[in-house]
Amino acid sequence: MTTTVPPQTAFSPQRAYRIVSVAEMITWALLIIGMVGKYVFDFDALVFPFGLIHGTAFVAYAATALIVGLNQRWPLARIVGAVAMAIVPFGTLPLDRSLERRGLLTGGWRTEASDDPRDGSVIDRALRWGLRNPVPFAILVVVIVVAIVSVLLVIGPPGEWGK
Repeated sequence: MTTTVPPQTAFSPQRAYRIVSVAEMITWALLIIGMVGKYVFDFDALVFPFGLIHGTAFVAYAATALIVGLNQRWPLARIVGAVAMAIVPFGTLPLDRSLERRGLLTGGWRTEASDDPRDGSVIDRALRWGLRNPVPFAILVVVIVVAIVSVLLVIGPPGEWGK
């Protein structure tokens, strides 16, 4: 007999966070490979594409950490800390394990208001709308990620900011 997972838990906050966290780590590895090619082998053709892929994954991770953090009711400091850990190569792995061990990724998506007074906030209402309307919400998130990455492309690599 097979069992099916209810739609609410099929793509849980934990699964969403894990997928994007792993993607962020893989793209870190790609960027490091590109940088080794540039600085060790004088072959810099991989730095831009791998940097772009990693930058996009980083921004997607930040968006996911924000959405999951709001859903899980993390304090702002934890959300900011999660994003900061992605700056450290492979830093999302120990964070992911820590969040899981402490039960901070468990549970489903909060698609309905509860008795919690925080559910009346504009942010919580917007989050619930997005979670109940996943296709337009996903499109909105993708558009925002692309816009941020585009702006970052215009201002240049982080090492050149402020020059």
